[in-house]
Amino acid sequence: MPELPEVETTRRGIAPHLIGRKVASVVLRRQDLRWPIPREVSELLPGQRIDEVERRAKYLLLHTHAGSALLHLGMTGVLRILPPDVAPGPHDHVDIALEPLQGERARILRFTDPRRFGCLLWQAPGSTHELLAELGPEPLTDAFDGDLLYRRSRGRKAAVKLFLMDNAIVVGVGNIYASEALFAAGIDPRKPAGSISRPRYARLAGEVKRILAWAIERGGTTLRDFLNPDGAPGYFFRELFVYGREGEQCKVCGTAIKQAVLGQRSTFWCPHCQK
Repeated sequence: MPELPEVETTRRGIAPHLIGRKVASVVLRRQDLRWPIPREVSELLPGQRIDEVERRAKYLLLHTHAGSALLHLGMTGVLRILPPDVAPGPHDHVDIALEPLQGERARILRFTDPRRFGCLLWQAPGSTHELLAELGPEPLTDAFDGDLLYRRSRGRKAAVKLFLMDNAIVVGVGNIYASEALFAAGIDPRKPAGSISRPRYARLAGEVKRILAWAIERGGTTLRDFLNPDGAPGYFFRELFVYGREGEQCKVCGTAIKQAVLGQRSTFWCPHCQK
């Protein structure tokens, strides 16, 4: 599943082609993805100028005066900017056609989603969609730090990795980056969240910020299906220390990487480096 760096990479890739341009038309080749696509998408979006492309957690919002198209890539979704004459494939479910600026060629924003776990919804002006209403702070902002993690973790018995992946605590720290941040901070992902000290949470928050920022710079992590809007893969996967490396030697100490399942997700850690 695309995680926050992949979604931010997508935002940065499509935003220059969308901001300031009017939507000429919307083509829906099916009426639902994970959920039904609201009629507002096809009725209100055409004719509107896209003023901003925002990322909130793993959602993308195309903001216009009439409201905002809300997109989630799901597990296999990809957004690409293409010429309008590129024939759609069987999994190309949505085209948002853009009016060209003077001297430019026409373009479309195409949403491809083979497994259809993504979504295309609508947020009315001045409102917050229910999917966004209870989200925690963004990890790359000042609202997220070790003090927040320490305060919110008191009394919690759940594993610290599951706590870190809770979108009500902080958004967008998915399975890959939670594993990598906990390794960098030297914390065993299985430890109860309430047992971690304030100084260790300060280090963990710093590592979350560092790793996410570096992954964005490197274009995200390509595992299975994700590609950048230009079709190029992300490269952060080459720099993973623990995720997906069960049985391989730790790059720091040489100990074999362990794997277990926490919250139905694969978890990887070094038993020597992470205590």
